[in-house]
Amino acid sequence: MEIEKAIKDRRSIRGFKDKPVSKELLKEIIGLANRAPSSMNTQPWHLHVLTGEPLEQVRLGNTERMLAGVPPSREIEDYASYEGEHRKRQIEIAVQLFEAMGIERHNTERRQDWVMRGFRQFDAPVSIVICFDKTLLNNTIAHFDTGAMTYGLVLAAWSRGLGSVINGQGIMQSPVVREVVGIPEDQVILTCVALGWPDETFIANSVVSRRRSLNDTTRFLGFGE
Repeated sequence: MEIEKAIKDRRSIRGFKDKPVSKELLKEIIGLANRAPSSMNTQPWHLHVLTGEPLEQVRLGNTERMLAGVPPSREIEDYASYEGEHRKRQIEIAVQLFEAMGIERHNTERRQDWVMRGFRQFDAPVSIVICFDKTLLNNTIAHFDTGAMTYGLVLAAWSRGLGSVINGQGIMQSPVVREVVGIPEDQVILTCVALGWPDETFIANSVVSRRRSLNDTTRFLGFGE
């Protein structure tokens, strides 16, 4: 697939077929993502690829702790609540998804089920837990570099017919993930990517988030205009 088409067509996938993804294909995709740029070629990222029983254990642990009211626990500094225009865009995509799924505002049961899907990693057949070197915990450039690799990962997956969603909910109970996966102590859990073959019948997969125009995001200087 051409890079332009992959960039334009890619969207977050939250419904997957019950179909495995081969280790060989995953290695191919990760090999492409591994070409991502990083500050002075430091390459701070580490990937832990889960399927089958280990992934089910993470799903179960996440779900049990959330339903029991255990507060989320992440290994990076959590962000504050979004406000202003950022909050508006956050609400907008939620409205798009709920409208597509036919989830009414007052339907607390279905809304709760949707939230729990995220903690179950959207029932995807694969989850890739993304970490970086703990010695760089306070180095925000390492976060940036690992994010660049993660974008490369989801683009590479899309180019091979796979869908994915970058899913912070999947590691919000990081102690569960660390124990089940056996994350080394010298690594910090940043996020995860739920990945698999898109289910075309899952209506939320058709949702495309609206994007800001270049006029809102970009300035050009020195072009003689």
